[in-house]
Amino acid sequence: MTSTVDPVVPSTGLTVLHLFCHTNGGANGVQVDGEAVVTATKAAQADGAQVVTAAMLGHKCDVAVMALHPDMRVLRRLQSALQVAGLVVTDSYVSITEVSEYAKGMPAEMLQPRLYPTLPPEGKQAFCFYPMSKRRELGANWFSLPYEERSMLMQEHGKSGRTFAGRIVQLITGSTGLDDFEWGVTLFGNHVDDLKDVVYTMRFDRASAIFAEFGTFYVGMVTPVEQLFTH
Repeated sequence: MTSTVDPVVPSTGLTVLHLFCHTNGGANGVQVDGEAVVTATKAAQADGAQVVTAAMLGHKCDVAVMALHPDMRVLRRLQSALQVAGLVVTDSYVSITEVSEYAKGMPAEMLQPRLYPTLPPEGKQAFCFYPMSKRRELGANWFSLPYEERSMLMQEHGKSGRTFAGRIVQLITGSTGLDDFEWGVTLFGNHVDDLKDVVYTMRFDRASAIFAEFGTFYVGMVTPVEQLFTH
């Protein structure tokens, strides 16, 4: 008898998995099977997942895979298949799409893309991911501020972000209790300097300048999975 397992899903939105991988097979010397990576990606997409692949710059990783699906089990199957194909996962991030508590009064048509985005955005091939949290330090404890003050600071922060409309598509996903930081930030830009400019500009907002803690930054180029190992 074939047994089935129940899906593990958020009540609303999508589960989001970022995998940051090396292609040298680590100590075991296993070479990546590019065709198997393509097959794994296509299988996840056939299951309804959105999968974004990127060729990465620097020593931190060679390839990034961002996958979105309600069911964590679909994402786990993708991760397993990529590892069997020879990708070595050296870092990862788990989060879910969400609507910020400071945005819940916005019209539904503006909230829907935050819960159910369509990725990657057309024409934006510069890719960046970083995690972040709000500080809990003496004199800079975000969570001790009244809601009204936090809301005002986030409105100021959002206003800065909107000046990059057309240049940047940003997806902020929630990870409190799911990973080491409280949010994951994924950026898609027209140009590499768009990534730099938006992060630089928004760090001057009080919500970031006083209260933000940032994790590791990963930067690369959105690349179709079929071309990922041909360059």
